[in-house]
Amino acid sequence: MPLAALKRVATSFLTPRNGSPSSAAGPESLFPVVTVEEDGEDCNHDCDACPGYGRAFDKIGVETSDKLWGQVKKYSTHVVVATGENDWIRDVEEIKGSVMRALANEKASLESGRMMISASDQPVPEAYHEAKDGEEKPTTVLLLPAFVVVEEVKPSDAQTIITEYVNKGPTTDTPLETAPADKSVEGAAEETTPAFTAFTGPLKSHSYPHSFLILICSHRHRDARCGISAPILRKEFEKHLRPLGLWRDHTDTRPGGASVVFINHVGGHKYSANVIIYRKEDGQGMWLARVAPKHVEGIVKHTLAKGRVVHPDMVRGGFNRKEGLASW
Repeated sequence: MPLAALKRVATSFLTPRNGSPSSAAGPESLFPVVTVEEDGEDCNHDCDACPGYGRAFDKIGVETSDKLWGQVKKYSTHVVVATGENDWIRDVEEIKGSVMRALANEKASLESGRMMISASDQPVPEAYHEAKDGEEKPTTVLLLPAFVVVEEVKPSDAQTIITEYVNKGPTTDTPLETAPADKSVEGAAEETTPAFTAFTGPLKSHSYPHSFLILICSHRHRDARCGISAPILRKEFEKHLRPLGLWRDHTDTRPGGASVVFINHVGGHKYSANVIIYRKEDGQGMWLARVAPKHVEGIVKHTLAKGRVVHPDMVRGGFNRKEGLASW
């Protein structure tokens, strides 16, 4: 795929099919697999000559014989809470005074199925640091697969987040909807974009600006392998994304591009590095495991750009709202 096309995909979106609630899929049908005919002779190329940490990465002791497919438990929504940290206590839902704990305590209010809760290294707002002892610390929450950011969320807002946002937003089973193209813009008649879920709740919210979200487990307190692998992979993703104009750090709010975010334990730490890729344009959540630096080039070129997987045996599961499919 030409590099120019890869750059365009960050701000252009494909027209999804009319879908229905998700159907169970297999590892090679949930997401299309690269082929030499469609993706070129080097489509399944891994970087065997990566920098020094490429070989060192192989020494962290990753389990390599287990079958990965089917290891993702069904979930409907994923709430990612900014903490400004990249490591946490063993269970983030037990952190006193945290939004994660407050959300966990309000799960009885859920109407849309299982909600995953993750802590992330995304920066917290100034008000978080300005809160005095005994005061609630507001932070930022990202709702997936809605790709909606809710600002200044306090622990006491947990029930509101669930009843007014999570319950009213799309789930991993919701067919992908699109907004009509702006026909006043030349050439726009042929394109559509995923419809932004406009919430009318009491908290301020806006659309997540980036096209791709790459979540990497960095939870060293759960397993050292995750703490070692995550920063290495972030460097490798930046190396491949930056030349394409797709790299977005935590302070970059330009539309399009990809953001790499560290989160806490997602299960299967022995299969490190565990990576979850959310693709806004096709409504996809792709769970990959045993990701090493040598795989990043192919992930950027084929998985981010086209929603294709290079190595189906590295897929743990996920969902594809565009096609109405899921691994569960």
